[in-house]
Amino acid sequence: MSQALSEPRAETAPEVLYEVGDAIAVITLNRPERMNTISGPMLRRLSELLLQANADSQVRCVILTATGRAFCAGLDLVDATQGSGIGSQSQAAHVSVNLDLRDAPLTVLFQMDKPVICALNGAAAGYGMDTALGCDIRIMAESAKLAAAFVKRGVVPESGGTWHLPRLVGWSKAAEIIFTGRNLSPQECLELGLANEVVPDGELMARARAVAAEIAANAPLAVQSAKRLMRMGLEETFADHVHHVYLQFLQLVRTQDFREGMTSFLEKRPAKFQGR
Repeated sequence: MSQALSEPRAETAPEVLYEVGDAIAVITLNRPERMNTISGPMLRRLSELLLQANADSQVRCVILTATGRAFCAGLDLVDATQGSGIGSQSQAAHVSVNLDLRDAPLTVLFQMDKPVICALNGAAAGYGMDTALGCDIRIMAESAKLAAAFVKRGVVPESGGTWHLPRLVGWSKAAEIIFTGRNLSPQECLELGLANEVVPDGELMARARAVAAEIAANAPLAVQSAKRLMRMGLEETFADHVHHVYLQFLQLVRTQDFREGMTSFLEKRPAKFQGR
């Protein structure tokens, strides 16, 4: 979580942008004057757009990024301290112990079959860091950073960080990062495996699109099946997992894309996959 200063913004500017082109959906957090801190409406809209991209047969890969100098500085504490928004006293009066998080962005992100690339254009703190960790691939601009400031604000990584981080970097390193609440530079993220690449700021989206295009050129049903199996494998025994892999394999070899993949290989030409 992080606090951002409030500045005027155009009333008509959407807080989350969405565009699709060349089989790639780009979802952009668009609240730069508040460092893309997350409001309640933004949470709902982000979930809607992630679900839309996942359901769209024309989309083969998703890029999640933001405008301005920050990726996401966390949940909006300005609204909360002013008596509205997430975590405010007005919400506290309506707290339910039966939380339904099935449609929360981080749950939706985890359940998506479409690959998601996080193009980190700037600082990702609190909720923003959890969101970045929930993506499949992270490409960082040189000016970006991950800020695990949760304990400095009196809370825990509330949106998956305590689940993702130990699996990504191991228990001891995750403990160090979370318990100290320190910032991680792009180079540290690269060394820890939290970032796949670090690129100059001006090359971030071009590089993210290039990786997305490389993914989108492959058989989409196979890519989505691979991601689904990787997710299942986190909780399965090896024997159970191999069984599920084989069942998925039997389905894929019946597809037109499988025949196209084999034919294009024999003919030494790029494949033209149709997603069926």
